[in-house]
Amino acid sequence: MWRDALAVGGKDLRIEMRSRVTATQIAPYALLVLVLFGVAFDSNHQILSQAAPGLFWVAVLLSCLLAVGRSYAIEAADGASDGLRVAGVDPAGVFLGKAAAIAVELLLLEAVLGAGMVVLFDVRLHDPALLVLSSVAATLAIASAGTVYGMVALGLRAKETLLPLLLLPVMAPVVLAVTQAWMSALGISQAAGWHWLGLLAGFAALYVTFGVLAFGTLMEDA
Repeated sequence: MWRDALAVGGKDLRIEMRSRVTATQIAPYALLVLVLFGVAFDSNHQILSQAAPGLFWVAVLLSCLLAVGRSYAIEAADGASDGLRVAGVDPAGVFLGKAAAIAVELLLLEAVLGAGMVVLFDVRLHDPALLVLSSVAATLAIASAGTVYGMVALGLRAKETLLPLLLLPVMAPVVLAVTQAWMSALGISQAAGWHWLGLLAGFAALYVTFGVLAFGTLMEDA
């Protein structure tokens, strides 16, 4: 499983490095979303600063939809997904590899968006450890759920429009939890940010476990 995960994840990341879709398309899209949020709330800078964590993670979630769509477009081309099944690759390894590749892309994107948020929203960091750990846990949860629902949508018609309908409701609790954790890390609220981090870790563990157990069935159905 781990060998197959490394092979699949490495393959997706190499394709991304060569195509540079995240750098040239997804990152500018996410930054544009943040800029539009900034323009919408420009008249009230205090509200903009308080809403910055939520706006940041909405931008990340929208970018995840593009990253997941890109990841499965690769598999759909030239029957690559059929090739994986015929080759006897462990489905759990496929899931872990694709989820890891999407998570790496999102973490790099978050670093860029974080710099943009500092410039646009004028936020200040109070608890770096909480910020980093909550970001990693939320990214794992988002990437794992995106990988699962991307495979579900792959076997359906109009998958480009169905993927957001399937994924966004599931991700609402994750976005809520990571927003609360970030508000504590940025000193915006006095909420118990570390408690929210525990909830995020639970979501990440749940989605990863479900993906490992169910991905084989999802691949066959797709």
